[in-house]
Formats: sequence, C-alpha cells, structure tokens
Amino acid sequence: MRRLLALLACTLASCATPPIRNAPLAGQWGGEHVGLDLGAAGGRLEYDCAAGTIDAIARSDSSGRFTATGTHTPGTGGPVQIGVVPASFPAHYAGRVNGGIMTLTIDVPAIGARIGPYTLRRGAQPGLLRCL
Repeated sequence: MRRLLALLACTLASCATPPIRNAPLAGQWGGEHVGLDLGAAGGRLEYDCAAGTIDAIARSDSSGRFTATGTHTPGTGGPVQIGVVPASFPAHYAGRVNGGIMTLTIDVPAIGARIGPYTLRRGAQPGLLRCL
C-alpha cells in the first residue's frame, strides 16, 4: 500500500502545473503619484501632471522583469483647450514585479527624461496630485 501511495504521489507531482512564466501584468496598479491600468492589449498611465500609454501587452519574464513601449504626454496645467492636441513622445517602460508590487521607470529619449522609479501595488488606487 505504501508503494502504491508513493507511486501515486510521484505521478501527481510530475503532473503539477509549473510556475507561470511570462505572465500578463493585466489589472489595476496604483502608487504615490502614478496609476496604471493594464488590459489584454496594452494600458494607460496617469501621473501627477502627465499621462502615458503602453501600446503592447506587457508580460514579465521568469525573474519578474518586463519592458514595453508606448507614449508619454506631458501635462500643461489648466484645462485642455478644444482643438489643441497635446504633444506626445515615444516612451520605453521597464520594471519588475515581485508578488503584488511593481517598480516602474519610464524613459522618454525625445525630451531626455527618465521618470520614476515608481512603486505600485496591484489593485491599489493611485495617489495623484493634479496640475493646475
């Protein structure tokens, strides 16, 4: 009987689901001065006085690191004027997820800016200060 139980345990262990690699980061993430909402096809970021997009699915590798491309749109303060399209620049997003915590840095080469790092929590609301 013990042999049968040992054989059954070994069989079940070999069928166990391996850890998820390259898992999607979809969901709502929030932190001080930043909010990120990721879906199946990309996402949207809000900062205190700016916004951004992630234009492709963001997935983490086996160590939790990820990269993505998108845009960064600096804020101008005050209301957005009708007919005025704000300037938007290509951006590179990079970070790491460890459990429900994400660190995120944004590089915007066209304006020579590195934004962050930010710390976000899965499911948390962002703590934003709006431009006036």
